[in-house]
Amino acid sequence: MKAKVVKENCIGCGACQAIAPNIFELGDDGLSKTIVDEVPKADEEDCKDAIESCPTGAIVEE
Repeated sequence: MKAKVVKENCIGCGACQAIAPNIFELGDDGLSKTIVDEVPKADEEDCKDAIESCPTGAIVEE
């Protein structure tokens, strides 16, 4: 699975980073970004939780 942050929708709340720190981090611009190209199998559930928890729907599964 792959995840993508739609920057236009991100508000930089950090929920995704708190839920899935192996996949997301806040960049210098204060917005979330993915730090992996492909989500490791062991982190897929955390990634899905982060997608569902994003208050603006800024994270999408590709």
